[in-house]
Amino acid sequence: MGGSETFGVESGFAEQAIEWMNSQAKKHKSKFEARAYNHKITTKNFGTFEMFSWIGDIKVARSLIIRASKRFKIRVIEGGYRTKEKILKTKKTDFAMVRKGDRVIGHLEFSSALIGDSICKLETEERK
Repeated sequence: MGGSETFGVESGFAEQAIEWMNSQAKKHKSKFEARAYNHKITTKNFGTFEMFSWIGDIKVARSLIIRASKRFKIRVIEGGYRTKEKILKTKKTDFAMVRKGDRVIGHLEFSSALIGDSICKLETEERK
């Protein structure tokens, strides 16, 4: 089972979108469960997002977050992308795409400490 904490929903829609994603996963008997953890990320280009963590299948998670974006007409962060390079660093880096429906409107880079606090911080962002 996979999991990630670099998925987010436009501020103000998190509770509604997470509830809908969980109900869709249950309805289709998919391995997915999302939970909000009261962490917000503010970007210059895309606004504020409420982050959530999930456990389950990555393919299902990506599909549900895109469908939630279409259903509620909101921007979402689809995270969990990593580089294939095997470089030793003092920080863990995670990449994400900002989506609105099917369109990718930007990219984000998050980092967190390897040991200890695992809350991700926004490092860089770019518009597409």
